[in-house]
Amino acid sequence: MSNGQLVSATRKANPETKSFIKDFLALIKIGIVNSNLVTTFTGIWLAFQFTGGHFLQHLDLIAYTMVGTALIIGGSAAMNNYLDKDIDPIMKRTRTRPTVTGRFKPNVVLTISLSFLIVGEILLFTASNAAGMWGLIGILAYVVLYTIWAKRRYVSNTVIGSISGAVPPVIGWAAVEPSLSFGALALFLIMFAWQPPHFYALAMRRKNEYSAANIPMLPVVKGFRRTKVSMLIWIVFLFPLPFLLKELGIAFIILATMLNIGWLVLALRGFKTTDDLKWASRMFIYSLNYLTITFVLMIIFAIFI
Repeated sequence: MSNGQLVSATRKANPETKSFIKDFLALIKIGIVNSNLVTTFTGIWLAFQFTGGHFLQHLDLIAYTMVGTALIIGGSAAMNNYLDKDIDPIMKRTRTRPTVTGRFKPNVVLTISLSFLIVGEILLFTASNAAGMWGLIGILAYVVLYTIWAKRRYVSNTVIGSISGAVPPVIGWAAVEPSLSFGALALFLIMFAWQPPHFYALAMRRKNEYSAANIPMLPVVKGFRRTKVSMLIWIVFLFPLPFLLKELGIAFIILATMLNIGWLVLALRGFKTTDDLKWASRMFIYSLNYLTITFVLMIIFAIFI
């Protein structure tokens, strides 16, 4: 093969390789994996700071926890794709998933999922028995409680699904301090309360798709106004939670409260808006920024404990 033919063949292979990687990352929902790793790391970091541990002396434990958590989240996401392959073609948001396009066959997806879950749990149990047990709780909450049991049956599916989303920071904390101090509960509650308004905003934007797929999301079953009321209630519930992390100092509490006030003001504006979908998009974007900023603030202020 001449040099020109080799270059031509490489150029043809690259798009195929990029497409495979893109589909694989979509299969394991890499965006969800990354965001949850931020909360997992925060749990690890705060546990070290609260207990007086030395972060750099336990890099192996941190690696086990972070990689293990990434694998069980990616494995759970792949299992979700496997179980939802019948309804994903109906929704515009999910119809390009590799389980729908045929890029990954069902048996391959199942193999990837189970492999990730098993290896991930081995790593978490290597970190600590408590981290491994919380990992199992997260898997069962997402795959069994949410995907298999609640998602297609109950309007409360979002709240039930919030259990699994609140587990990663607890896994991180449990790897360092298996007995779990009060700070771990605070992280769990913040994540738990953050998720309903975040996902309700998405559900409002995708109401017609969820309706077509017969998924009983709150905006589909109860309408937009009832959804706005629920979002408001969950945001109000967030207000006292920064005080559970008083060890981070008054500055953290003030900044976290300002973020809560900003979200509350935006939520209240929803009752006067003439464009529900535009407002829902703003709520969704705010929720993403809220999560990132809040957990970064925790990491920063924990340094000064």
